[in-house]
Amino acid sequence: MPEYKPPFTLTNTILKLIAEISEAIGRLSVQLECEQNLRLRRVNRMRTIQGSLAIEGNTLSEEQITAILDGKRVVAPPKEVKEALNAISVYEQLDTWQPSSEQALLAAHKTLMTGLVEEVGSYRTGGVGVMSGDKVVHMAPQANRVAKLVSDLLEWLAHTDSHPLIASCVFHYEFEFIHPFADGNGRMGRLWQTLILSRWHPVFSHLPVESLVYQHQDEYYQAIRQSTAQTDSSPFIGFMLQMILDVLIEVQAEAVTTQKTTQKTTQKQKAILAYLQSNPGAGRREIAEALGNITEDGVKYNLKKLQEFNLLKRVGSARSGHWEVQA
Repeated sequence: MPEYKPPFTLTNTILKLIAEISEAIGRLSVQLECEQNLRLRRVNRMRTIQGSLAIEGNTLSEEQITAILDGKRVVAPPKEVKEALNAISVYEQLDTWQPSSEQALLAAHKTLMTGLVEEVGSYRTGGVGVMSGDKVVHMAPQANRVAKLVSDLLEWLAHTDSHPLIASCVFHYEFEFIHPFADGNGRMGRLWQTLILSRWHPVFSHLPVESLVYQHQDEYYQAIRQSTAQTDSSPFIGFMLQMILDVLIEVQAEAVTTQKTTQKTTQKQKAILAYLQSNPGAGRREIAEALGNITEDGVKYNLKKLQEFNLLKRVGSARSGHWEVQA
């Protein structure tokens, strides 16, 4: 058993949050298994990437991240596009990494930061601090201590009997405290918490916790400062668990809405979607002739309904554009 044990206290608030999160996961996992919620899982992955990058100052919108996910060109600063491409790649490899593996940790950092900084896939060689805006909120340990500190933390993670919700939060905080890399520590800490949690329950692979953390950045850094001041990561654990619970509730509501919307679609609308999946450039007349049981006016009406349901999107003009099926 590892000698190192990160200091944290299990408060009543933390235990209550764990119970509420476990209950919420049970409800959400059933909903996300539905085929019609595949799109919602994809949207949540995009929100995860956008949120994590935004915390670090990236200005790409959700729409731009979605376009990059689809392999489209985006007019934006090259560095920000590269950050997005790297993040997409790293989240696509999430299932291939072992949370307690140092080799996996370094490989993930290399994927995440290649083309952005010089030191990729290796620990920092100089001093760094945790920044909140223009302010240094934490000076990290000396570079010559990093390898041992990370090794101890990964060893603890491999053997701890703490609940994965607790272990993931503790790891996240301790990782940020160590700040093992020259850059990319925030993104890596959030990625690794997602990885740890996804090993416990697959719903976390598509849960956009980072999106909510971005909306509560001040509290995020405050929780880090408070935990450091107390030499106890409980404030950070409590903050992250609340973010996880809030996101679960939010995504559950979205899943219900998506399911109800999809259930409203008629057989003709499903046939239109299926046809446009293979023939995105088709017009109303072509669709009507292909389906055979609907008029052009009927096609027009159903196309409008499908757009209202966010199941279909028109790209470009009415004359020269095409359809994108969103479901």
